[in-house]
Amino acid sequence: MGSVIGDLLPLAVGVAISPIPIVAAILMILSKNAGGAAKGFAVGWVGGILAVTAVVTLLAGTLGGSGEKEPSAVASWLEIVLGVLLLVLAAEQWHARSDTSVPAWMQAIDSLTVVKAAGLGALLSGVNPKNLLLCLSAGVAIGSAGLSAGGDLVAIAVFTLLASVTVLAVVIGYALAADKLGPALDSARQWLQANNHAVMAIVLLVMGTVVVGKGIGGL
Repeated sequence: MGSVIGDLLPLAVGVAISPIPIVAAILMILSKNAGGAAKGFAVGWVGGILAVTAVVTLLAGTLGGSGEKEPSAVASWLEIVLGVLLLVLAAEQWHARSDTSVPAWMQAIDSLTVVKAAGLGALLSGVNPKNLLLCLSAGVAIGSAGLSAGGDLVAIAVFTLLASVTVLAVVIGYALAADKLGPALDSARQWLQANNHAVMAIVLLVMGTVVVGKGIGGL
């Protein structure tokens, strides 16, 4: 279990420090429907990560063979492929680092209902290509590790919590100390929007290298 959690830590950090969901959560907090939209977004974000990781864990459970404690060659090659895809995305993000335009969905955040905000959170966590690859990598790492069903559940829960910690911290922190955090969150939003692509390029480069290295080590 310890080695699996160790493998999951960098992947969870990669999801957690993704600038886009943090910016989205801050924008919702500062929007007209602050309380409802932000809470809905947080629920959708956690749910998306949990769903994708759990499904991939179940599917990847067949890759380690019956009772094997080490991942099979198939699982290792799958990790290598996922790692390479992360590196490709890192290159794309770095190439687009000068683009500071605001996505259309961010401009429409003021009009989001709780349900729509939850849907956006699920899309950004479970369907967004960058986070999807990280969640897929986490699911493969858990499912191919030969853990018990209880061990799988614990690993999924730990990964989901760590991957969601930044969004949850923003939403819960603002609910507890809105007056103190308001100006700081707005400053953080501006910096993250301006440096989104560069930050993601670095994160994906590190994560891609880690996943590829783990895959090679399992061959």
